[in-house]
Amino acid sequence: MNSSAPVMPELLAPAGSFEKLVTAIHYGADAVYLSGKKYGLRAKASNFDHQEMACAVDYAHQRGVKVYVTVNIIAHNDDFDGLEPYLLTLAEAGVDALIVSDPGILQLARTTVPHLPIHLSTQANVTNSQSASFWFEHGAARLNLARELNLKEIGEIRKQVSAEIEVFAHGALCISYSGRCMLSNYMTGRDANRGECAHPCRYNYALVEEKRPGEYFPVHEDERGTYIFNSKDLCLLKSLPALVAAGIDSLKIEGRMKSIFYVGGVTRVYRAALDYLCELDLEQWKQPRNIELPQQFLDEIEKTGTRGMSLNFAHQQPGPGDMLYDSSRLEQDYEPVAVVRGTGKRGLRVELRNVCHQGEEIEYMGPGMEVNRFRIEEMRDSVGREVARANPGERLGWLLQGTDRQFSVNSMFRRKKS
Repeated sequence: MNSSAPVMPELLAPAGSFEKLVTAIHYGADAVYLSGKKYGLRAKASNFDHQEMACAVDYAHQRGVKVYVTVNIIAHNDDFDGLEPYLLTLAEAGVDALIVSDPGILQLARTTVPHLPIHLSTQANVTNSQSASFWFEHGAARLNLARELNLKEIGEIRKQVSAEIEVFAHGALCISYSGRCMLSNYMTGRDANRGECAHPCRYNYALVEEKRPGEYFPVHEDERGTYIFNSKDLCLLKSLPALVAAGIDSLKIEGRMKSIFYVGGVTRVYRAALDYLCELDLEQWKQPRNIELPQQFLDEIEKTGTRGMSLNFAHQQPGPGDMLYDSSRLEQDYEPVAVVRGTGKRGLRVELRNVCHQGEEIEYMGPGMEVNRFRIEEMRDSVGREVARANPGERLGWLLQGTDRQFSVNSMFRRKKS
């Protein structure tokens, strides 16, 4: 039984671009992770050059948020060409830690930028306390544990090692062990372990018989469809009290390739959930398994998902119910409408993310869990002309019906699809 309430873990959010970094910070991230133009496992994200990296670090640090940079490819010899000066530029930019999976990169980082903490990537697939101790003794200050662990195993590793422990709490799951996949390499020539994944696990597959070229037969798996490798997304929101009670240091959200609507929406819910848990009294923490989050948190997270939700290995081995066999993703009930870019006496300045019409009803996603509904009374374009319809990317002035409330810059509006 706990003798004191646990310390809340850091909330670590993805920042695949500067706009996503701004959004994650706005909605409550304590730290963000991102990549330079090389050496990260999301080469197709916007990512950051040296100048952009320095601006990102400055923006985050001014708001008390840490920045971790992925250098987590599984490196070949030629990947080390230019790596040492790159690490020095990261140190110069003031990043707070490096995320590494390759022992060679870890060794080079320790000699090149010894003052920068090393966070071990989930790609290193730490599944036991002996492995955790090994990496800690060889210079890793934080370990992102393999996603194939259950809550009991996570708690045991936490008790047995001195390193910080980080776990993925939400986001896309890879069908391969700890993300070490070769499908993309074999099928497209793009090496997932060096940042070039083409995501073939999300493809729709069919069967071809060698003597009937071009004649496709559907692949059925218990009549559920043909997306045979397509796993649902991880969501450990219901398990958050157990993770917090276990003493986890950082909760990580996957999604550097996702939209700002996803990044902001998920970060917003996990921030609110951690703040809710922080307010619980000591008596409740004596039985963390009995702590339940309000239904509102679960309802809100469902409005941001893409493929349904899975607890993965948290409580038991995943099975067919943790796969999405009939499509690459689920149809979403909600979609983004606009991002607040400015406020004034005459209303809001917004940037549209979808087609928008005067008179339609929208929902404001401010920091926290409150959701407010408004009707767009008036829209004006950049030269002040009133318009009835506007397109994605346009910047408009909005006047919302019946409100004098304050809106915050970088907050988002969404709507329920008709």
